[in-house]
Amino acid sequence: MDIDMNGKAALVTGAASGLGRATALRLAAAGASVAIVDVNPDALAETGHLLGAQGAKTLLLPADLADPAACKAVVEQAAAQFGRLDALCNIAGVIYLANTPDMPAEQWHRTMAVNLSAPFFLSQAAIPHLLEANGAIVNVASSAAFIGEAYAAAYCATKAGLVNLTKAMAMEYIRKPIRINAVAPGGMMTNIAVNFRPPEGCDIDLLKRYSPMRGLVEVDDVADMVAYLASESGRGYHGACISIDAGITAG
Repeated sequence: MDIDMNGKAALVTGAASGLGRATALRLAAAGASVAIVDVNPDALAETGHLLGAQGAKTLLLPADLADPAACKAVVEQAAAQFGRLDALCNIAGVIYLANTPDMPAEQWHRTMAVNLSAPFFLSQAAIPHLLEANGAIVNVASSAAFIGEAYAAAYCATKAGLVNLTKAMAMEYIRKPIRINAVAPGGMMTNIAVNFRPPEGCDIDLLKRYSPMRGLVEVDDVADMVAYLASESGRGYHGACISIDAGITAG
């Protein structure tokens, strides 16, 4: 993909591993200065080391994005450090699988806070800077936004909400110089997949329904699309949600 981010600055959440790390590296390779955010400071430092090896200007921002104040703070720190903000990539996410009657309230609330509220509060803080830069927001949803997945009620609800949040904000700013889009990946080999634990007593056949026949999606392929939408090359996209799921939602 033709991605040019020279002279631009991006903020990437969930950057300690997986898609967040891959996206930060892709944006840096395209010339961007990158502020990276994650709740895991040690793994975030590893990403920072990789970015430094590429020669990228980098700002490490350990933070728990379940806190709305932290969302505002990381945006303002990034904009102050780089003097601008051109892209916000909302990638951080959590998933807890549970039989619905057994899901603890704290897991429900954290899923909502990280997966849905954080992208809103980050966007709220970033939009004034992005309007100045003719910038972009890219939200990472999921194939789970479009199909019901057993034992993942909270996760599905947040990802469906994130898709419509993307569309609602896109319409609000339809006449303004900002682009707001989403990407909906299928299963990828990330920490979420590695740490997958089915809930006790679940119906394994139901879980198998969400296993793509073509296998897992490549993380770098999704990172390419996120970076493309974050760049000026994605100027034709606004209010879109691009599915990259190896056909799992096709039928």
